[in-house]
Amino acid sequence: MRRVIVLGSTGSIGTQALEVIREHPDQFELAALAAGKNSELLTAQAKEFGIASSRAVLGEQAATDLVGEVEADVVINGITGSIGLAPTLATLASGKTLALANKESLIVGGRLVTDAAAEGQIVPVDSEHSALAQCLLSGEKREVRKLILTASGGPFRGFTREQLVLVTPEQALHHPTWSMGKVVTTNSASLVNKGLELIEAHLLFDVALDDIDVVVHPQSIVHSMVEFVDGSIIAQCSPPNMKLPIALGMSWPKRVESITAPIDFSKAAQWTFEPLNENVFTAVALARQVARLGLTYPAVYNAANEEAVEAFHRGRIGFTQILDVVERVVEAHQAEPSLSLESVLRAERWARDRAHAQMATAC
Repeated sequence: MRRVIVLGSTGSIGTQALEVIREHPDQFELAALAAGKNSELLTAQAKEFGIASSRAVLGEQAATDLVGEVEADVVINGITGSIGLAPTLATLASGKTLALANKESLIVGGRLVTDAAAEGQIVPVDSEHSALAQCLLSGEKREVRKLILTASGGPFRGFTREQLVLVTPEQALHHPTWSMGKVVTTNSASLVNKGLELIEAHLLFDVALDDIDVVVHPQSIVHSMVEFVDGSIIAQCSPPNMKLPIALGMSWPKRVESITAPIDFSKAAQWTFEPLNENVFTAVALARQVARLGLTYPAVYNAANEEAVEAFHRGRIGFTQILDVVERVVEAHQAEPSLSLESVLRAERWARDRAHAQMATAC
């Protein structure tokens, strides 16, 4: 039996984590909950699972305090955005296993997070990184030649730059495969999410950036792959269902029975793969650049994007301007010579202010 704390319990990852706990009471026990704003749903969740009000909290600071105070085996961080950094660091300091769905905290924290983690303490929950972790069990680290991240291509796969100029916020939220929140869905449409995932894979698995590729796979059945030195490629495949990596994140390295239906090979199907058009979708190349620069550059990339995405949904800028804003903010950034929590927070504040100033000029 594993005791689990769920951060971001009212969001997409959190509600699905609670489904897994609900469906497998013999393997998981809910220890505590934290959410951002939805107090009504949080209260209902706490009531259903018999969680005392002191262990069902709202807000980033309350979530950070919670992981240090409550006895548990696993913390699933399903918070959206870089505000998940403090709870991530608190979880690692507590010695609990971190089932990480909040990729932004790893990306903005960088080596602050990886240096704070014991070996095997961070278990990825993103479907792509969960897939990579599973595939990497097939060989030793020295045998790995390449990580291959798959991308659905989002709702605008095949679009030209000119076509992207005209897309609306409503169109950006119609992801062809996954049901996610506003920011993540928009990031998937712009491929920023894949850029963030590239940085995440680099940090999680300590693989060189030049050894991480992105390939477009619209069916979202192959969640990612690992190429080994002998030419073998190992892939993790399953129908698109986030409950599988969530359950595995909470139970790692063991598997939980009957999480999702397997692929039915008695029915004809086609899986297709195509290269990413980086001339149209520039987010991945920019992410590779900021990852090479390191320090607070990834934090600036993420923070500027969060502000630009919000402005896009408010009708202040167009879809293609999201990456234009991010690129200009990254170019203007001058990182401090060393990385610390304080320097990350300063860089984020600067990036958000600079993004707003850039958008005011553009408008």
